[in-house]
Amino acid sequence: MTGIVYKSTGSWYTVKAQDNQFFECRIKGKFRIKGIKSTNPVAVGDVVDFDLDTSADVVTGVITKIHDRKNYLIRKSVNLSKQVHIIAANIDTLFVLVTIDNPVTTTSFIDRLLVTAEAYDINAVLVFNKVDTFSEDTLNDQLYLQYIYETIGYKCLRVSAAEGKGLDTLKAEMTNKVSMFTGHSGVGKSTLVNALEPGLNLKTKEISEQHQQGQHTTTFAEMYDLSFNAKIIDTPGIRGFGIVDMEPQEVGDYFPEFFKLKDQCKFNNCLHREEPHCAVKDALDNDDISWSRYKSYIQILDGDEENYRTDVYGNGKNPEE
Repeated sequence: MTGIVYKSTGSWYTVKAQDNQFFECRIKGKFRIKGIKSTNPVAVGDVVDFDLDTSADVVTGVITKIHDRKNYLIRKSVNLSKQVHIIAANIDTLFVLVTIDNPVTTTSFIDRLLVTAEAYDINAVLVFNKVDTFSEDTLNDQLYLQYIYETIGYKCLRVSAAEGKGLDTLKAEMTNKVSMFTGHSGVGKSTLVNALEPGLNLKTKEISEQHQQGQHTTTFAEMYDLSFNAKIIDTPGIRGFGIVDMEPQEVGDYFPEFFKLKDQCKFNNCLHREEPHCAVKDALDNDDISWSRYKSYIQILDGDEENYRTDVYGNGKNPEE
């Protein structure tokens, strides 16, 4: 039988078969996926083949094959630095939820998510939430960010889960697709999903940042079918988002506005730092490229894992303050 993995708890996987029945499955032996050292061989969103085991009172399944993934999203494993954790697979659209001041979503955090989405061939859409709470200054900050990312080519949506604004547009983007929402804890992810699908009743109580650290390995993603012919993968809030397995020479390729200029640089291996005749630096000087994007790029190159959450477009406040 063939089905889609809807939930993983580490050792058991909930698989929805093609006849819409759900089966609890385990894996047979060890799966080795080429090129990935992963803590979890099977991820939510995976298409798998499985055999039914009817020998016990409860019918369960044994996963025998993982189909090729069109993409997947990963993060570094909390405890095993050499390994990664696959958050989900076969995602059509990654919706990056952004709030301006409640809490602050930094440009560095946005850019790391977008770079990761580009690297793993996932379409990304920015969703500015809580627009009903904006002051004039907050609105200006939001519109400026929207201008930056729309100029690059990213679709941006403005929504209010509390007041239902923009939900129809968001639903249209999600229809017939597997979507995933991501963002800092507190950006209103669960509230927004519940506004889209009131019967789902996802937990909206956010875990504090301090208590959340180190707990990612015990919290798992889960996929849900929505009433408007869409699927959503719900994930734990992502505290930090380290860039995984990226060579310095390729980082710029995942900034679309840098990639467009790459062939105009004097050196084909230009890192857009100190090199002469760099088209990216020229564009930066002419304000054709955002300084916040360039700063994010340099932080990724430098492997700056500790300080990438400082606000670079506003007043410098850290989102945890």
